[in-house]
Amino acid sequence: MENQKVVVITGASNGMGFEAAKLFASKGWQVFAGARRVEKIPTAKNITALKLDVTVSESNHSFIQSILDKTGRIDVLINNAGYGEYGPAEEIPMENIRKQFETNFFGAVELSQLVLPTMRTQKFGRIVNISSIGGDLYMPLGAFYHATKAALQQWSDVLDTEVSQFGIRSIVVQPGGTESSWGAIALENAEKNLKENSAYQPIIDSLRGVFSGSMGAGATSAQLAEVFYKAATDENPKHRYFHSFGDRSIVHIARAHPRLFLRVFKIMMNRMAKNSK
Repeated sequence: MENQKVVVITGASNGMGFEAAKLFASKGWQVFAGARRVEKIPTAKNITALKLDVTVSESNHSFIQSILDKTGRIDVLINNAGYGEYGPAEEIPMENIRKQFETNFFGAVELSQLVLPTMRTQKFGRIVNISSIGGDLYMPLGAFYHATKAALQQWSDVLDTEVSQFGIRSIVVQPGGTESSWGAIALENAEKNLKENSAYQPIIDSLRGVFSGSMGAGATSAQLAEVFYKAATDENPKHRYFHSFGDRSIVHIARAHPRLFLRVFKIMMNRMAKNSK
């Protein structure tokens, strides 16, 4: 137990976080898995399930302190908790926008601040921030989701320049489409945030194919957990990790050739609109 490496994973009750907890545990790591729905965190040898709401500062402090009280060390923090508060930028209530940033961005920031003193004392550590190709790409209805992921990436890059001198790295994983309930939840949120007789209803109708996964779901959560593990354990980590060449390529196009990306995206949108009729 004393020689086990310690990994902390947020958002571990489903999807990528759930699979990552199982994967790290299977490889002998001591896993501390946090989520609001603690009963849904996987139960297995080496996994300790803890209650965590990343939007509540007291919960973040209690979570990290309880881990340090048990282990005295944290080797890797994986900031995975997140969701998509989709809907028209004009119509999403400010309360929901703030919740989106608290969950996807500020929670990761606070947890990182809480583990960094220990990592500096250790003179090693790694913070793996789970963003999305949506940190560079964008689509209608996702204004605030994309904003949080872009913020997470820029913050992570700046943090890396500050902490690498202490033997710590802050790096980003950018998943693409996944076989999970994420799309269904994003669609549910988009419809919830739509006002009655909204002028934006046609956009939601045209994007149902994307949310439902009909355009191709991409990687499984288990495959993305493998990417998490590589990002956490590579001897010389990259700044960005992707599951596939396609994910890496579309991010490159969006960053280097924004007009081309927009042209291709509009073509895809038109095709989806026709298919939804």
